[in-house]
Amino acid sequence: MKIKEKEFDDIIVLSLDGHLLGEPEITEVRERVYHVLRQGKRKVVLDLQKVDKINSSGLGTLMAILASIRGKGGELHLANTTEHVGGLLVLTKLVKVLKTYESVERAVKAF
Repeated sequence: MKIKEKEFDDIIVLSLDGHLLGEPEITEVRERVYHVLRQGKRKVVLDLQKVDKINSSGLGTLMAILASIRGKGGELHLANTTEHVGGLLVLTKLVKVLKTYESVERAVKAF
């Protein structure tokens, strides 16, 4: 999993490139978000444009990340969900819990 980090004021954008299907990718993403939280950042955007495969482990990781961020008083936005990822979020009804946006720009502006 490749993860690129950008900062816009107090918002961190993590652009993911790979699959969210299991280890070690899931741990890499989770640890990167926890690192951001330890730095005091509370607004996180996950750019999923280059995540073309996700399964129940990946969805569970997104929920764990959301819980961790909210537990610190923050918020998580998802941007650029692919057709596959967006379809799974709708199918599992997680789209009601996870905030999704068409672009990173919209996700950042929504904070």
